Amino acid sequence: MKSLRTIALKEAQNRISPEVKSPSAKISDFFGSNVFDKRKMRDFLSKDVYEKLISSINQGELINTDDANQIATAMKAWAMSAGATHYTHWFQPLTGTTAEKHDSFFEPSGDGAIEKFSGSALVQQEPDASSFPNGGIRNTFEARGYTAWDPSSPAFIMESKAGKTLCIPTVFVSYTGEALDYKAPLLKALAALDKAAVDVCQYFDKSITKVNASLGIEQEYFLVDESLFNARPDLLLTGRTLFGHMSAKGQQLEDHYFGSIPERVFTYMVDFENEALKLGIPLKTRHNEVAPSQFECAPIYEEINLAIDHNQLLMDLMEKVARRHHFRVLLHEKPYAGINGSGKHNNWSLITDTGKNLLAPGKTPKNNLMFLAFFVNTIKAVSEHADLLRASIASVSNDHRLGANEAPPAIISIFLGSQLNDVLDEIEHSRISKKIKEDNALWLGIPKIPQILLDNTDRNRTSPFAFTGNKFELRAVGSSANSSAPMTILNAIMAEQLVKFKTEVDKLIKKGDKKDIALLTVIKKYIKESKSIRFEGNGYSQEWEDEAAARGLSNIKTTPKALDAYLTEKSAELFNATGIYSKREIHARHEIMLENFYKKLQIEARVMGEVANTSIIPAAIAYQNSLIANVKGLKEIGVDSKVSIDIVKKVNEHLEIVKTNIDAMLEERKVTNKIEDTREKAIAYDEKVKTYFEVIRYHADKLEQIVDDSVWPLPKFRELLFMK
Repeated sequence: MKSLRTIALKEAQNRISPEVKSPSAKISDFFGSNVFDKRKMRDFLSKDVYEKLISSINQGELINTDDANQIATAMKAWAMSAGATHYTHWFQPLTGTTAEKHDSFFEPSGDGAIEKFSGSALVQQEPDASSFPNGGIRNTFEARGYTAWDPSSPAFIMESKAGKTLCIPTVFVSYTGEALDYKAPLLKALAALDKAAVDVCQYFDKSITKVNASLGIEQEYFLVDESLFNARPDLLLTGRTLFGHMSAKGQQLEDHYFGSIPERVFTYMVDFENEALKLGIPLKTRHNEVAPSQFECAPIYEEINLAIDHNQLLMDLMEKVARRHHFRVLLHEKPYAGINGSGKHNNWSLITDTGKNLLAPGKTPKNNLMFLAFFVNTIKAVSEHADLLRASIASVSNDHRLGANEAPPAIISIFLGSQLNDVLDEIEHSRISKKIKEDNALWLGIPKIPQILLDNTDRNRTSPFAFTGNKFELRAVGSSANSSAPMTILNAIMAEQLVKFKTEVDKLIKKGDKKDIALLTVIKKYIKESKSIRFEGNGYSQEWEDEAAARGLSNIKTTPKALDAYLTEKSAELFNATGIYSKREIHARHEIMLENFYKKLQIEARVMGEVANTSIIPAAIAYQNSLIANVKGLKEIGVDSKVSIDIVKKVNEHLEIVKTNIDAMLEERKVTNKIEDTREKAIAYDEKVKTYFEVIRYHADKLEQIVDDSVWPLPKFRELLFMK
């Protein structure tokens, strides 16, 4: 009888990629074809309603009932003309995935049936919310929750072989008004940042009336053949390999990075990119990443709310299209031990409605002072809330990456590049002349900042927050994460910081300082106060850990303790000042994140026990029995087999250790599961239950190296990683 591994390997080796045809030779011909974008809005809406909708998108103005009915009618007409029969409110609950409940346009009538979609159905829906994470905000029997339309993110049509569905991006809130999703707090943070940034911009340019945060998300991922995936219960249930010895060849030759894309993978990439482009996701880049079978795609920058919606949609799309190609996408931050894991680099900047990038230095002293104001306030904001930013990227899966010599460390620091680092040092130690008579005069002692070309600075891959020319790159976000969490925090702390900056500047102006002098005085003060967060060296080194400790920077390596930053007094003041989270909401989210952490470890522990007991141990015993039979046979003919006996002893030694630790882990789980306090339970799973994982895996992987390859039950790393 053939093993599941043998069958899976044969299937994987005989794969033939499906034929993929692009909708058109030119991407511009079909880009956004499945999106109710501005062009389609103009086609299907009256001019008056179209202008009101655009005003709502740009300025957040409310849409009245009559206009909502017209928009719904137009949206339905467009969707049905494209073949859609159903609609859904598409939202992002705290499960980490997206959610949807489909309803048909069809409604019975006295004369038969009609297709109907009202403004009330567009604006608000009431999905059953009882089973979504709520952190104690409501009881399970209190099922009511509401989804509410987000006009700033356009509706789109999701296609499948069975049909098409109109998807309407929404927020998700409880009956009592608390946010139950990622989008609602993000929109609040963006609104707070917009107001605070515009107020500061008024010092420099009165024509600026709006500031948008922009975002470009680089998405890393692994691919694995679906047959091999299905033969690995650990990959199937946890997204990562809980067992597996490293292949003799891994990433050490660095030959996969930016190498020729395998044909089967290339076909898949073209397919999911076509689907993404139809949905208005502006994918621009594709390439091989560092580890074998690891890849990356990246879009052009977009307004941040839309960029995150698109990334959530993209992850879902990648998984759906992968099945057409008999692949599975691994978005876990560390699916394979011993090689690089995956991240989601968030490239963040601030753009005005006049087209100015506030993080791009200009050619004049006035423009450079504006750049310095936003640049230094970003550094100051991260310096003040480094622990909270660390908490925003924390998860059980991202704990595997942070500080693992492949990703930024758990210590939050900022890399600027030598050029700008020197500029800030020079400003810090310069003398500000208060004899300047004109606002646009060059102040004494301040260096002229040369125009910085795009990505002029060298990239420090070990920095969690790096300036890369005209943007900051938050490199520490995990590949499976919803970027709303860290982006909500980043935009919130920036909003709070800009408000404080304006307050201090206005105070100096009121005392009689000229505007530019007041601006520069506060900037200089912030440079000095935030200096400890700046680091230009190797973030992987032990020297940096020691230096960071001396500077007073936190190094919180695990999620349960990192999440404490959400509940500090400083964070409470931030959330209250920006209106992003109520006390009840943030405590609920803290509870949800802790529950998510320990439940995922609980699943991993169960899977590890099951796979060890039902697959690895039986395979090792079967091999051991064949060796024992061999030893007996040799003795019968008078041959003493020391080699076979030694192997039998080694197998038995590893078997004993695996089984003993599996049983001990089970008992530890029983004790830990009785802990009622969620934080204590999460810490116990992390510090007690999880400690068994390494020793169990080590000895199981030793068995993999000993047991006959033909009877080993699980596909090995060399088979999972090197696809053709």
